[in-house]
Amino acid sequence: RRWSILELAFFGSVLRDDFGPKSDVDVLVKFAPDARYSLFDLVHIQDELSSILGREVDLVERESVERSENYIRRRHILSNVERVYVA
Repeated sequence: RRWSILELAFFGSVLRDDFGPKSDVDVLVKFAPDARYSLFDLVHIQDELSSILGREVDLVERESVERSENYIRRRHILSNVERVYVA
């Protein structure tokens, strides 16, 4: 709630058999339309998630994936997510 996050989801190697001890965790985040945040806020969220999960976190905004011109990457990410939080 603090960050006006509507959805958090995992994607990438954390959902596959190749996830290992040195793997990072890819996190897809969707903010409320009226959310106000800065790059510093994104770094803070990423650091907070890293602390909770005990691993490096790669935080990606869902909106940026949805707007990506790389349709192969967009389709791959959006079709292989596991939601862990939905507001």
